[in-house]
Amino acid sequence: MIAKLSGILDSVSLGSLILDVNGVGYLVHASPRTLAKLGQAGDPVSLRIDTQVREDAFNLYGFIDAAEQEWFRLLTSVQGVGAKAAMAILGVTPPDQLGFAIAAGDKTALTRADGVGPKLAARILTELKDKAGKIDLTPQKAQLSSAPVKAETTEEDGVDQDAVSALVNLGYSRSDAYRAVLNAKQKSNDNKKINDIIKLALKELAS
Repeated sequence: MIAKLSGILDSVSLGSLILDVNGVGYLVHASPRTLAKLGQAGDPVSLRIDTQVREDAFNLYGFIDAAEQEWFRLLTSVQGVGAKAAMAILGVTPPDQLGFAIAAGDKTALTRADGVGPKLAARILTELKDKAGKIDLTPQKAQLSSAPVKAETTEEDGVDQDAVSALVNLGYSRSDAYRAVLNAKQKSNDNKKINDIIKLALKELAS
């Protein structure tokens, strides 16, 4: 099994890239998020790889970081969710937002992806509700090139993650913390101060 590939970016197309590794071109499927961070043809690239072998195909799926790869594996563990649908979901809902979406039962966040209807979205929410709560929200970036990679996490995302971590440290489950922080944000009137978010979240948990 191939777990990682490092080489030179040859080209990028819709949903995939060709990676030149010592003269051998590997076709790697990837999410729009990963493809957007690959740089230009000729740039060095290193990707985490999931290998899927079938009777009629040998497919490689590449990921910019461990969080995206973990979500891909979780999503494809749900019956009816293939690699294509998982990549589509990751394209419209980044890894740092998926945990909140699933914990909150946000079906719309999933049905925006091509190939994901209401029934499949409901199944994903049901099967991954508990598992999603165990995933660390902190992005783990892979080195894609010699140039620094800009983190996607915004200041607001950082406050959300810190608030969840604080509640987990107080003994609450991560899935309960997700829901409480999400509800607190909706009632905070755009107040992004972490202490206020935590106070509101604690009220949600106590109610």
